[in-house]
Amino acid sequence: MMDKNRFFLRFLPVALTAALGAGASLATPQEGNDARSVVEQFLKTQTAGLPGQARIRVTLRSALPACEALEAFLPNGASAWGRVSVGLRCPGERPWTRYVQAHVALEGRYLVAARAIEAGRPLGAGDVAARTGDLTALPKSIVVDPAELEGMVAANRIAPGAPLRREQLRGTVVIQQGQTVQVVAEGAGFTVSTEARALNRAEIGATVQAKTRDGRLVSGVADEEGQIRLAQ
Repeated sequence: MMDKNRFFLRFLPVALTAALGAGASLATPQEGNDARSVVEQFLKTQTAGLPGQARIRVTLRSALPACEALEAFLPNGASAWGRVSVGLRCPGERPWTRYVQAHVALEGRYLVAARAIEAGRPLGAGDVAARTGDLTALPKSIVVDPAELEGMVAANRIAPGAPLRREQLRGTVVIQQGQTVQVVAEGAGFTVSTEARALNRAEIGATVQAKTRDGRLVSGVADEEGQIRLAQ
């Protein structure tokens, strides 16, 4: 029994060294913090141009295989908005791809109706109010910039407190089909105008076609005064 114990103790360090050496050669799982930081940094880049302050939460449900150059990407058609699945890709001799779940919240300002706004009514300063919240919990067409309301009217009735959406608004119609309008052309040091008949209705900033008295077809942009401005 004594000889067996001595043999075991003599070769134990050698066995441990071999085992540790073999273990060191195996790929260790990707640390959660590394993968999380890659996804977070990627989503920060994706949301850099969006309104509001981004708050990002990444969920890793299991360890990922080791990777020295982990790459994050979004599936085709996906955007960094609300709940999103983010792809993680590892190139190399043994490439792999995994997907992790993340949530992107954008804390920012948006506009709501300060009072009931009837259809066809031009929007003024007293008609809207600013609110702050998670923009990803609202329709993507939400209005966040007051400048977007300039020259706009309500396309339908908007209830008090309702978030303003772009599809609820339309531009002010300044030219009606068949109306006689002034066509204005400007250049370096000169301005000329002539009368024409509008061939379509147009809102401020919209393209409108018209026929002059001598039968020429012209196309320009409707301005606030109901004139057609020709492109220079």
